[in-house]
Amino acid sequence: MKDTFYTKDFTKPHDSDVRLQNIFKHTFLSFLLKGGGIVINLLLVPLSINYLGVENYGVWVTVSSVITWLIFFDIGLGHGLRNKFSEALANGEKQLAKEFVSAAYTAMVIISAFIMMLTLVLNQFVDWSILFNVNDNLVSEINILLPIILGFFSLQLVFKLVVAVYYGAQKHSIQNLILFLGQLLSLIIIYILIEISSPSLLYLGVILSALPLILLILLNLIAFNGEFKEYRPSYTLSSLKRTKEVIAMGSKFFIIQISVLVLFSTDNIIISQLFSPAEVVPYEISRKYFSLVIHLFFIIVNPYWSSITEANVKGEIDWMKSAINRLLRIWIWIPFILVFMYYFSNRFYSFWVGEAIIVPLQISLLMAIFVLFSTFNSIFTHFLNGVGKIKLQMYSAIFSIFLNIPLSIYFAKYTSFGVSGVILATCCSLLVYVILRPIQYWKIVHNKAFNIWDK
Repeated sequence: MKDTFYTKDFTKPHDSDVRLQNIFKHTFLSFLLKGGGIVINLLLVPLSINYLGVENYGVWVTVSSVITWLIFFDIGLGHGLRNKFSEALANGEKQLAKEFVSAAYTAMVIISAFIMMLTLVLNQFVDWSILFNVNDNLVSEINILLPIILGFFSLQLVFKLVVAVYYGAQKHSIQNLILFLGQLLSLIIIYILIEISSPSLLYLGVILSALPLILLILLNLIAFNGEFKEYRPSYTLSSLKRTKEVIAMGSKFFIIQISVLVLFSTDNIIISQLFSPAEVVPYEISRKYFSLVIHLFFIIVNPYWSSITEANVKGEIDWMKSAINRLLRIWIWIPFILVFMYYFSNRFYSFWVGEAIIVPLQISLLMAIFVLFSTFNSIFTHFLNGVGKIKLQMYSAIFSIFLNIPLSIYFAKYTSFGVSGVILATCCSLLVYVILRPIQYWKIVHNKAFNIWDK
């Protein structure tokens, strides 16, 4: 990325005002959509447990968390496209923006085809029921279900790139619209399944995996035949040069994504293996409850990524500093919110999922700490992502990969923490980010970033 921190700001104040108005607009829309999505998601949990039963629901949560790993195997192309597309638009280079879109789609089609072929090969040798530690009565369903939903998620990788285009154009609420529609349709479908069929992990898994793909295909058709028609991907415009540029940016994001995967998506597997799928449920209930704060705060933070990219291209360092200070003033309320949520957590769990599922207070406390770290870290992550200074993130991500899993196993198996130890290990791993990223931000905005701090 071109370094613009040392250039004078010639941008008119009006440009900054328009950018801020756009952030407020899409944040407001996202809050409406996310608010509706949260209500639906809260209804989905007890409804899904009612349909599948506690243990089978634990299996589904574990399976779905593992399958979402596939999203991270886009080798960072989505994030790379987001930054490159945003930079091209900020410089008024529409043809270049289209070339980046075309290159990203072509590369992703190749990656998706490879993953699907790999899935077919692995399915001949892997017994998925052993991986997920399921009961004998679910063996056949799991072994049929996994290849199907892996195929759906492989296709999602291609069609999900349209979200990066919207993000790059600073239209940030689109992701929440897709999620809201998916959750609403899921709620309707699970209710219908309860009425017309006996409990079936296969039915539920196939339907819920197909829904996001269908919605993304529709969004691609709408976008590239509407407001993004001039950026419609074309194989003839896909060049090795543009692909390398997107991948060069995206590959760093990919390593960071793998770190996120290890930190946030392996917990269910570890709990399931060390204890049982049923033990995943209290952890998941607590995670969903406290993660409401992450989801809502992410609505506020997410629009700043591409806006910071544009501001960086135009040399508006004062605007970027003001943006981060604004986010920090909002974040200062989160500790108070988490204390309130922790105090009322057991009452909420009882109201939400009934008395049958007990969530230990230790799990709730550590989950609140995890959310506190995650939200603080996200402020500086979005800044660094926006300016493309992510090499230090990449190295710290690699460190966290080698730290989190063994630490999770140690705390869970060899101390008195039990399931809570898995969350404690994640909090310890997050500390690396919480310390380093604010330091790097300070160095960058004060022109003191050199070597690894400026890459």
